[in-house]
Amino acid sequence: MTEVEKVLCLIIGSGPAGYTAAVYAARAGMKPVLYTGQEPGGQLMITTDVENYPGFPDGIMGPEMMDLFKRQAERFGTDVRMELISKVDLSGPIHKVWTESGTEVHAHTIIISTGASAKWLGLESEKRLTNMGVSACAVCDGFFFRGQEVAVVGGGDTAAEEASYLAKLCPKVHLLVRRDEMRASKIMQERVMNAENIIIHWNTQTEEILGEQEVTGVRVVNTKTGEKSEIPVKGFFVAIGHKPNTDMFKDWLDMDDTGYLITKPDTAHTKVPGVFASGDAQDKVYRQAVTAAGTGCMAALDAERYLTEQGII
Repeated sequence: MTEVEKVLCLIIGSGPAGYTAAVYAARAGMKPVLYTGQEPGGQLMITTDVENYPGFPDGIMGPEMMDLFKRQAERFGTDVRMELISKVDLSGPIHKVWTESGTEVHAHTIIISTGASAKWLGLESEKRLTNMGVSACAVCDGFFFRGQEVAVVGGGDTAAEEASYLAKLCPKVHLLVRRDEMRASKIMQERVMNAENIIIHWNTQTEEILGEQEVTGVRVVNTKTGEKSEIPVKGFFVAIGHKPNTDMFKDWLDMDDTGYLITKPDTAHTKVPGVFASGDAQDKVYRQAVTAAGTGCMAALDAERYLTEQGII
């Protein structure tokens, strides 16, 4: 018979949301167990300089920041486990999860902080030049390219928002749109088209990002004529969307049509009592480390109140 482990608070996923939830939960005596998931530390593990998180005036490397988060959570007694949760059952008052190695865990509360992953084009040069001019977050990295020409690929709201943000920092922004129209909302399209320093390249597909140790340009092909050309840029921003890592919860929790978990207004509560969502698995609007940490705090406080109301702690 499989031995069952029982915990007060289980946190699924690491990163700013998960580790912040762990700090608050541990300090509240909830003895949290945190499973890091497939990408320990989340998207910040592929981010070099983080300059927009309060408290680090000189900036900090993403992996270093996540190590500090982890150490702080462990300092207060969080049990951090480098493993993946493979299955959940949220049908009863006690929530069941199974790890990849087969361990069955029963939890009074679960905090979901599984994050979201940026969608990429799949080019070898894109992978090779990540953090050397290739980025999936203009708000995070745009500052490093102020005064320089950059390119943004995408045709939806994300791409329009990224291009608009970069247009405030860069003299010229090349927006590469694969079709002859954008999928972005009308107001976002108008904002892009009215910006004097945003050049829209219609029917344009990225073939290669140029450069060895840093981005020097992008080679594109016109999808209608087949004509190839090169655009000299120093930064290349992929803005074709994010995919929340929430597939395992689709049979249990409410989510929008793109997979982001839905929480009750002004809380981290999902529709299942005792299950809470935080970070980029739930937030499709801001997607910043500092906002993820904030919702991690909310989730832990909501979980503590839930356990108190149930007379468990």
